[in-house]
Amino acid sequence: MLIGYARPSLEDPECQHQLALLKKAGCNTIYIEEHASPKKRVRLQELLETATAGDQVVVAKLYTWADSTRHLVELLDTLETKGMTLYSLQENIEIGTGKEYPFANNLRNLADFQSDAISEKTKAGLSVAKEKGVVSGRPRKPDENVKKAIEMHNSKQYTLAEIKEKTGISKSTLYRYLES
Repeated sequence: MLIGYARPSLEDPECQHQLALLKKAGCNTIYIEEHASPKKRVRLQELLETATAGDQVVVAKLYTWADSTRHLVELLDTLETKGMTLYSLQENIEIGTGKEYPFANNLRNLADFQSDAISEKTKAGLSVAKEKGVVSGRPRKPDENVKKAIEMHNSKQYTLAEIKEKTGISKSTLYRYLES
């Protein structure tokens, strides 16, 4: 069975263009999302729950189906597990028939590459910032408050709640300074 899936976009907010393409492609059933947001895609979940082995999902373009390369890989894995295929009209790509192994394999490699590239750029940026003396993470508490909190703690006259109230230093921060 051919199952269409459409999601609003800036170019096609009412999904009219997508619906015309999906009907022309011969889709028996068409699931249409109510919004363009990547979150809470109710109709996508319904499609994945009701479709069965041998069904083919048809979309106007890959971005309608997935929000990122990683998301596309996840959705393709779900289709593969269920014995289903995907056809994207704009890209003219049929995935899941065994013909596309290089595409699916390349897509997985691309997703891994993107993840690695982002990770490396982040690490490089943090390293450069560290060399320039920029401190990453949460800002440290002012030294005078820390000293006062340590003195109060060592005097054994104050509870942790009182120390926090008077200095603004939390229990975990105080203990971290006491250990060092």
